[in-house]
Amino acid sequence: MADQVENVVTGMLITDGCYLKPSKSTRVLAILDALSRDSRLSQFELGKQLHLSGAMVNQYLKQLQSEGLVEFFPINGKSYSYTLTDQGRQSRQRMFSDYSSETVRLYSTIKEFVLDRLTVLESQGKRKLALFGASETCEVVLSALRDTGFQVLALLDNDTKKQGQIFNGHVVSAPHVLDQVDCDAVVITSFGKQAEIYEQLKPYSEKRGFQIVRF
Repeated sequence: MADQVENVVTGMLITDGCYLKPSKSTRVLAILDALSRDSRLSQFELGKQLHLSGAMVNQYLKQLQSEGLVEFFPINGKSYSYTLTDQGRQSRQRMFSDYSSETVRLYSTIKEFVLDRLTVLESQGKRKLALFGASETCEVVLSALRDTGFQVLALLDNDTKKQGQIFNGHVVSAPHVLDQVDCDAVVITSFGKQAEIYEQLKPYSEKRGFQIVRF
């Protein structure tokens, strides 16, 4: 989990979305984190890596310099290297710790949401599941199902490149294996194409008698 948290600091959460907008603190942390890995990054490279404009990167770097968190060292007449000071390294560690705690709480909330959606199945004694969609969402669902009474019989995906591969300990299969799998329900673990997958599963559901669960 720690590796997953560290990977998203300079990646996914810097990209603007509809609901998880990166805050000023997130951007500052991302810049400090990127410079802790490579002080030779130019302003242009920082902006490209963190999905920030050149003007915004310049503004943040000047702020971090004024606060004593980053030092500028000229490389030539036009470029600089940016090095974290001791105070900068301490701030990066503190901010990363706070960020990690928030991320873990969000991760736990999503797992609780998944289990809440599956409570009805459990109350009906339906514990044999197939999961459709070998994606990041599926990883969360598999984690949520760990140490529960549910049994994952199959992991399905339409992507032929994923079929036959191992995903979190499960072999990814083509959807047609549902003709042979005796499951109580198929859980759609792909948020992006819920309606499309639901329509794809309906004929199998009518034939085999399993329930389709969407989030």
